[in-house]
Amino acid sequence: MRSLDELSQVAQDVSDIYAARFGIERDAVWHMAKLSEELGELQAAYLKLNGQGRTEADRDVLRAALEDEVADVFAQILLFARWQEVDVPAAVKRKWGKYLE
Repeated sequence: MRSLDELSQVAQDVSDIYAARFGIERDAVWHMAKLSEELGELQAAYLKLNGQGRTEADRDVLRAALEDEVADVFAQILLFARWQEVDVPAAVKRKWGKYLE
């Protein structure tokens, strides 16, 4: 199991390759657009898996697609957090952990 920092670095490394290959400037517009795009793809994958979208794929393929889209959304969140210098574990502990006290 990789740590959150390791996963964040993987996301950054892949994003660096992608940006170099396609000449993309990862600015505020890009970060927000990618988050929106990936969230939309996650929603579509979820709907297909639950019989609410057009598809002829079997359940295993649909499940794998859902998992891939969760990974994409998570990676984009990690990229956004890194770009904005957000300490994700600290933010979650501060925001969500207060309800456990």
